[in-house]
Amino acid sequence: MLLHLSTWQEVEDYLQTSTGIILPIGSTEQHGPTGLIGTDAISAEAIARGVGEATGAIVAPTINVGMALHHTAFPGTISLRPSTLILVVRDYVTSLVKAGFTKFYFINGHGGNIATLKAAFSETYVYLEDLQIPHVHKVQCQVANWFMCSSVYKLAKELYGDQEGSHATPSEVAVTQYVYPEAIKQAPLTPEVAKGHRIYGATDFRLHYPDGRMGSNPALATPEHGKQFYDLAVKELSNGYLEFLSAE
Repeated sequence: MLLHLSTWQEVEDYLQTSTGIILPIGSTEQHGPTGLIGTDAISAEAIARGVGEATGAIVAPTINVGMALHHTAFPGTISLRPSTLILVVRDYVTSLVKAGFTKFYFINGHGGNIATLKAAFSETYVYLEDLQIPHVHKVQCQVANWFMCSSVYKLAKELYGDQEGSHATPSEVAVTQYVYPEAIKQAPLTPEVAKGHRIYGATDFRLHYPDGRMGSNPALATPEHGKQFYDLAVKELSNGYLEFLSAE
């Protein structure tokens, strides 16, 4: 059940049986010479919809722009500041809490969002307390990173070994190839790829990672691999969502 394709009456009916909701969140940022700029949002949205179908959960519209300031030296990247993203998450959750939702399961496709999301949850709990909403003590937020699922990590290591890398990875590129096979990109990739440098500002990032990759070889990605990653992530996160929903 997709929130944006539902009526308010359907949402009201849903809340009679569940107060859980899935929120996909990703990023709009460079992903190397062959990775789509929307990779993180595309993968999070597709997997979230799969989890929604498997669990009967309602799925909110995707937050497509995340915290990607260190990628902004590459054309096409759009980023929110951490402080802005915190307010976006707070306002999303607050609106839904007022409607009656209490369990917020963020399926995340971007590592750079993790710290900001955790900070946003803390800010949101305090903000809701200040609003004195009656059921505020029941509100819980959790972040689930699809790319950190144990089954996904295991398969990535089996398929790609050290060439998985940590950004513009073949696993995430493979998921986008599965979701959008008509948008598969080809480009020459040098066998040498930078890795191991700390992340600071955007200019420094591009200096150390000139083609945007971080130790990865996305040329190894295939749509068939993407289907495998998708299936594994949907299964693992569906179990995670149901556990979260039933926990006190």
